[in-house]
Amino acid sequence: MKYFFWFLLISVGFDAQMMTSVYFAHDSFEINPESKQKLDSLSELRVSLKFKIFGNCDPSGPNEYNHKLSEHRANTVHHYLQNKISQNIQLISVTGLGEEKQINDSSTEELRAKNRRVDIFIEKAFLPGEKISKNALPSFLITEISQMKVKDTFAIPNVNFVGGRHLWLPKGQPEILKLLKILKENPTLEIELQGHICCDYENFDGEDLDLKTFNLSFTRANAIKEFLLKNGIESNRITAKGLGHLNPVAYPEETESDKIKNRRVEVVLINK
Repeated sequence: MKYFFWFLLISVGFDAQMMTSVYFAHDSFEINPESKQKLDSLSELRVSLKFKIFGNCDPSGPNEYNHKLSEHRANTVHHYLQNKISQNIQLISVTGLGEEKQINDSSTEELRAKNRRVDIFIEKAFLPGEKISKNALPSFLITEISQMKVKDTFAIPNVNFVGGRHLWLPKGQPEILKLLKILKENPTLEIELQGHICCDYENFDGEDLDLKTFNLSFTRANAIKEFLLKNGIESNRITAKGLGHLNPVAYPEETESDKIKNRRVEVVLINK
């Protein structure tokens, strides 16, 4: 558990936001020993932080019951942390979401168990005028394949998305075609497409307004994947993953330009 504490401290020290979760037994809001260890580690952080707490559950019971259960879980975590945290940590909000924003489809017991959780969103407390603006990643479209390393992350410049949708802006179309060309010319390349969102800090991920699902970062990555598959790239060469709002390139988002920058998909090289 000490390793978790130091990993978390380093992560919060460099990023604007992150998330961690604790899990519950079926129909329970009692915190288990493993979750207490994780919450104890959170309470020991000495960086100036804000915590937002969101309770969730699987769809086993009626809607009203599930909502109450998720509230009980969120409040239990809130009370536990409230008695331990120091003054540098602010507990901003506590919300029970019921089953409405599940991250899994609950088709198996393993997936249902992952929906029985409380998410804690951890945000750095910014000073007035303070802003994070990360250096641009190297472009996947112009970097020599010989210079790429497996597991490196690359940008797809100018590929940004309409707010709340998995539709990329028109200026991104030529770049997507360049990505397609590179994959066709290098048939051994395997990539992971990682989607990102802006603005929605009340949830891990945003709502896709077209599909009415809460996995917008995934649907953005998957939209590019589907385009590539339709144009002849084999499905075993591409995976799609959603990273929600936890890795912004500009934060806080003060302008529309900041928001557009964060509505993006990046490429991780899996195999070359």
